[in-house]
Amino acid sequence: MISLQVDPSVIASGVNYVWILVVSFLIFFMQPGFALLEAGQVRAKNVGNVLMKNMTDWALGVLVYFIVGAGVATIIGGLTSPGGFSAAAAFSYIGDSGSWIDWLFGAVFAMTAATIVSGAVAERMDFRAYVVFAGIMTGIIYPVVQGLTWSGGLLAGSGYLGAILGVGYLDFAGATVVHMCGGVAGLVAAKMVGPRKGRFDANGDSQPIPGHSMLLAVLGTLILAFGWYGFNVGTQATVLAVTESGGLEFMGAALGRVALVTTLGMGAGAVAAVIVSAQYQGKPDPLWMANGLLAGLVAVTGAVPHVTWWGGLILGALGGAIVLPAFRFTVDTLKIDDVCGVFAVHGVAGAVGTALIPVFAVGGFSATQLVMQVAGVGVIALWTIVASAVVLFATSAVFNLRVSEAEELEGLDIGEHGVSVYPEFVGESSPDRALGTPTATDGGSEVRTDGGVEAEHTSDSFDGGDSK
Repeated sequence: MISLQVDPSVIASGVNYVWILVVSFLIFFMQPGFALLEAGQVRAKNVGNVLMKNMTDWALGVLVYFIVGAGVATIIGGLTSPGGFSAAAAFSYIGDSGSWIDWLFGAVFAMTAATIVSGAVAERMDFRAYVVFAGIMTGIIYPVVQGLTWSGGLLAGSGYLGAILGVGYLDFAGATVVHMCGGVAGLVAAKMVGPRKGRFDANGDSQPIPGHSMLLAVLGTLILAFGWYGFNVGTQATVLAVTESGGLEFMGAALGRVALVTTLGMGAGAVAAVIVSAQYQGKPDPLWMANGLLAGLVAVTGAVPHVTWWGGLILGALGGAIVLPAFRFTVDTLKIDDVCGVFAVHGVAGAVGTALIPVFAVGGFSATQLVMQVAGVGVIALWTIVASAVVLFATSAVFNLRVSEAEELEGLDIGEHGVSVYPEFVGESSPDRALGTPTATDGGSEVRTDGGVEAEHTSDSFDGGDSK
């Protein structure tokens, strides 16, 4: 009989890396979720352009993140902490097969941050300008945020600010590092590109521009929710751990907490959004519920291992409840045409959920941690705003940020790519209004989506100034 002696650490490492690969593939599956969500919230004549941008985010993004982005994150981490850095070591992963799985796990997060932006600037941004911005987003803007946090930089416990406060910034799976970064960048881009033609009337009041398919938007939402388990539970990368005695321990409690809080957060966000939207609009709205579900997920993404189960439920509910007012503030007060409401869903919910982690922490409240959380949200938001504005301003010197008025009217599918996703309904063969254009009111009720975040509104509903 042959006895096999196996080092427990080898088994644990192998299982954990297989787990990381599986969840990386699951997070990649969020990409078609984003594509469907955004495609459903634009008019039929612009669906192909949205799909093209989503594919570009992944195809170009992984190349840029491999060649530049991951190394930039390491350099920023060293520059903003006492540890220093080596440029050669920062990019050593390119030739080190032992680091490639870790790189892939980082890459799928970077692609998520980039993809969020496309939802904000849909239906009018020039494709060339978008490609430039997406490349810099994955090569510099997001990697700097990663460097300041997860790569040991300024906000980490070992970074300069973390050393001063004695605590590190808490964002477990990227509520602010990924989602708020993408949401804020999308807000800046939407502002600089300008609103779609007809989004605001002569008095500056917002006007509805319906998306063409609620079905696609809701299916995309559910696919995103499925992939989110990879996002959150996957970040709990240790499935097996080696004990002091040399045995193997299954990390079921840690995995279970993350899975539970993720699930409660999405459920609470969806329900809260329905309650708020029904209160304002008179009827429950499936698109508000979809966006509330996503906002609840964003709100708990940074908090899942750090808060109690009931704290996660409250954070998710807060994320869902603020989606409608945050979207109305974006459109009606800031006058920014954020087509898919990415700032409300990803930006605001991510900021609020991550800032409030110490309030619901498993170990009790910490004022110092609260200061770090608020400071971290501010630092990430400030960097993203400034960097995005500079990149877009520089890009505008080479390309127009938006398409011509004639191309916008015709549709970006034809103008930018020479295709029609719905040839039977859009184009010369039939009226453009067959899909994706505003419909007349019917019996005091107007069917509209405001770019996908609103659906049916009765004549006495809250709409922040949209025409009835």
